[in-house]
Amino acid sequence: MPRLTGSDGMDSLRIDKWLWAARFYKTRSLATEAIRAGHVRWNGEIPKPAREIRPGDALDIAIGPMRWTVIVRALDERRGPAAEAQRLYEETAESRARRETLKENLRLAPAPGSDLKGRPTKKARRLIHRFNEPY
Repeated sequence: MPRLTGSDGMDSLRIDKWLWAARFYKTRSLATEAIRAGHVRWNGEIPKPAREIRPGDALDIAIGPMRWTVIVRALDERRGPAAEAQRLYEETAESRARRETLKENLRLAPAPGSDLKGRPTKKARRLIHRFNEPY
């Protein structure tokens, strides 16, 4: 069960540790890199990885094309199951709608070349060479 503030004296937690515990990133080092790259915003500001967060703080998290806007609801130092991790935050309604729209758009318009599998055939390779050659 996620620990709320006060029960064990924990009223704040490093942002990189929280992102890892909330399962936004697989490792703390990936969370740290994302924070340093500016993919995570804390209350509208770019934080440092050691920034202490508290319940009620707003986080904007960008992973690839997906964007989450969440409110921190609880703190937990350990990484638990996904169902438990989802209790650590509350996603805003507009964020959820934005992600669903993006998911639907990605499903309807897949990335170019995503249907290609393996190496090009001999014929395809010749076409590629012809295309890349100067006139």
